[in-house]
Amino acid sequence: MALESLSEKLQNIFRNLRGKGRLSEADVKEAMKEVKMALLEADVNFKVVKQFVNSVTERAIGSDVLESLTPGQQVIKIVNEELIRLMGGETREPGLLPAGEISTLMLCGLQGAGKTTTAAKLAAKYRSAGRRPLLVALDIHRPAAIEQLRVNGEKLGVEVFSIGTGHAPADIARAAVEHARKNGFNLLILDTAGRLHIDEEMMQELRDVEKAVSVNCRLLVVDAMTGQDAVNVAGTFDQEIGIDGVILTKLDGDTRGGAALSIVSVTGKPIYFIGMGEKPENLEQFYPDRMASRILGMGDVLTLIEKAQAAYDEKSAREMAEKMSKAQFDFNDYLEQSAQLRKMGDMSELLAMIPGMGSQLKGAQLPDEKSMRRVEAIIMSMTPYERTHPDDIGPTRRRRIAGGAGVDIADVNRLIKQFGESRKMMKQMSGMMGKKNRFGKFKFPFS
Repeated sequence: MALESLSEKLQNIFRNLRGKGRLSEADVKEAMKEVKMALLEADVNFKVVKQFVNSVTERAIGSDVLESLTPGQQVIKIVNEELIRLMGGETREPGLLPAGEISTLMLCGLQGAGKTTTAAKLAAKYRSAGRRPLLVALDIHRPAAIEQLRVNGEKLGVEVFSIGTGHAPADIARAAVEHARKNGFNLLILDTAGRLHIDEEMMQELRDVEKAVSVNCRLLVVDAMTGQDAVNVAGTFDQEIGIDGVILTKLDGDTRGGAALSIVSVTGKPIYFIGMGEKPENLEQFYPDRMASRILGMGDVLTLIEKAQAAYDEKSAREMAEKMSKAQFDFNDYLEQSAQLRKMGDMSELLAMIPGMGSQLKGAQLPDEKSMRRVEAIIMSMTPYERTHPDDIGPTRRRRIAGGAGVDIADVNRLIKQFGESRKMMKQMSGMMGKKNRFGKFKFPFS
């Protein structure tokens, strides 16, 4: 996750604070000096950093904190509250009209920010919420962008409205509204043209579109990897056309992520969504409190639960729990679980959402896409009987499976052995539910 480096530094600073029985004013100021450096290195806006550190320091050196029994914890609580405030305080959503009317979202931003991909993700998100979205291709300057939107829409089963590059964006938008009215769509998502840099022609196109159709929400898509440039772009767009909110993309990338901590303070506009990957489900609603919790290493259980609920239906979850309790979990179930996990996202990010797990993951060997595919290849080489009767897979069958999967027989042996151990562990766990137990470590196949 972006901000991982900042998170690690802050956790180290606060670990030192917690280790002290009493805190002096000098201790707090020294810690805040380190916090200031950590934030600046994460590319957080200088003015934002200064204001943040001053606010925390002022609150933390009060007698109710320094004289409390747990002063270190009190300081962390204040930092958490100030981080939440810094990122907007509360969760906000784009203002849409009732489902019986047509709402219009206009996406704008620079080229390469991920606007077209985000438009498709938004369509998928709102469709799952009961809307009928229509993607509208307004980038007449890049035919490739129109094709990309068409392909993305096709993958998701969302219709894309396009009449080519020979018409003005405002005229296309007007025609799209008419098409939506005739065909029962109640949400238009306008994918406008981007540029390598902000220019007057771009801004005029956006103004013309707004005059042609009624836009409910102007969403600026910015790339988190550009750091302070993202904040500057947001400020310029807001001055030129006025924006209602921001979608921050590529927060899963190798970025310092300072934009997430600066953009709300600098522009006064909320972050509505964050992009955490390429898949449609990787567009997450932005929760300031959850992001603050992730940054401080406290996990994010609510987002983890939501991801699990989106990937699993209640009936299959009940059936799987019953199988596990009776140790009837077989290789077919493994394939199903593997597919569901992949829907939820990257394993390390999921585990980091569990409180206390972030620091323990350092250097841990986790199953990656390659190792999971390798295990799946072995299972796919098994016969239907072998998948449901793992105990009957003898040496001859194992050699055949290894040859079919293109792996060494030792890989097959390891998988079957670990699978057997995990089934035994499931049986033990089901018999000890509600009791406090300690289990040994289980290594993932090929980890």
